[in-house]
Amino acid sequence: MGLFSTINISGTGLTAERLRMDVIANNIANAETTRTPDGGPYQRQRVIFTPRKEKFIYDMPFVTGSHSETPGRGVRVKDIENDSAPGPLKYEPTHPDADDKGYVHMPNVNIITEMVDMISAQRAYEANVTVVKSAKTMFMKALDISR
Repeated sequence: MGLFSTINISGTGLTAERLRMDVIANNIANAETTRTPDGGPYQRQRVIFTPRKEKFIYDMPFVTGSHSETPGRGVRVKDIENDSAPGPLKYEPTHPDADDKGYVHMPNVNIITEMVDMISAQRAYEANVTVVKSAKTMFMKALDISR
């Protein structure tokens, strides 16, 4: 595993976390959207990650001697799915989307949950940036040794 594969793995994490931040921003922006083109209130979205499973470039055995024990290849976004949890009902009889009883079906977006997810995505993004910087520093030190 070389310098560039380390950077590529962190790059997959950076890309995935950026998409996660975009989805979180979309959720926050639609926290009050009661009518969508599909009908009904906005449904919160969440990003599902999965490990990348490509074959290891050098196909080298690790630790146990089998080819199945290879280091990770990064992460990819498997899906962006809608959260099917029902949103709260808000009594507002004058709202254009109110039902017969005066209740409006609100989106299932909780701002506090979104903020916690945003902080988590930010920390994961920063960790991947740190890995890239550390790999670069190690590579530069190796070049200095060879001089």
